[in-house]
Amino acid sequence: MTQETKDFAFLHFIVLIWGFTAILGVLIDLPSVEMVFFRTMIASAGLLILIFARKKSLKFSLKKDYWITFGTGGLIAAHWILFFLSARISNVSICLAGMATASLWTSFFEPFANKTKIKGYEVVLSVIAFFGIVVIFNVEFDHIIGLAVAIVSAMLSGMFTVINGKVTKRADPFVITFYEMLSATVFIAFFFPIYLQLDGIDSLNLAPTMNDWFYLLILGLVCTVFAYSYSVKLMQRLSAFSINLTVNLEPVYGIAMALILFPEREKMTSGFYLGTALILISVLIYPVLNRIYKRRALDLDNLR
Repeated sequence: MTQETKDFAFLHFIVLIWGFTAILGVLIDLPSVEMVFFRTMIASAGLLILIFARKKSLKFSLKKDYWITFGTGGLIAAHWILFFLSARISNVSICLAGMATASLWTSFFEPFANKTKIKGYEVVLSVIAFFGIVVIFNVEFDHIIGLAVAIVSAMLSGMFTVINGKVTKRADPFVITFYEMLSATVFIAFFFPIYLQLDGIDSLNLAPTMNDWFYLLILGLVCTVFAYSYSVKLMQRLSAFSINLTVNLEPVYGIAMALILFPEREKMTSGFYLGTALILISVLIYPVLNRIYKRRALDLDNLR
């Protein structure tokens, strides 16, 4: 098994963990924004303990990385807030359909950041994955505002994934994630006054029950400290596009787990299998096309 194969296998395991966040969202009684606030706060505290336990330095070699990770944390906070806002003003199906454009945005952002050409096959695979999500949820695009919010959230996801892909080449992934989660917590705290102005929001719920704390710890430590940190670490070897393309399987894994845990609530339709097949085709064919692309690029260099 090659290192690339191991990396993709581990990435799928991470996406499987992220798929479980939808289950945790059902089990936690807190509203979405407050849940994200506690998620980032727990994650930043857990990462700080982990970094000290490993006797790692919190310092970056380049001062600009402090500002980059702080700004990236703001992007992450905005991404999660817009994600839940989209689901609130439309529905989960519309939200996930919009989020499926993250890999498409990344196919443009990554070449721009690395000063390389846009790869046509990445754009095509992103569109295939997008239609896979649409088929799974039988989406009817009658919630334009909700879809637009989700697309902006997906654009932010593409941006911070590309940024992390560059920063992780020169800094420890756990330190990067610590500053980003700390920054996200601060940004969400500043967002609270705006949040309270939204229709239907009368007050903040910052008093989780013991049951909520149990699931919040899983969300913060397992789904964020472990899964998110190692996804950043994988960016040392995998492209931002390949990661965001694979993340399109998150709702598939989430639905499959929901079927197992809540069989009375969930039903599999023919659209689920067709949509999953489209996403799997786009995800599984990417490494093959990428190898062909690299081989051709190498052959062209040799001819020169």
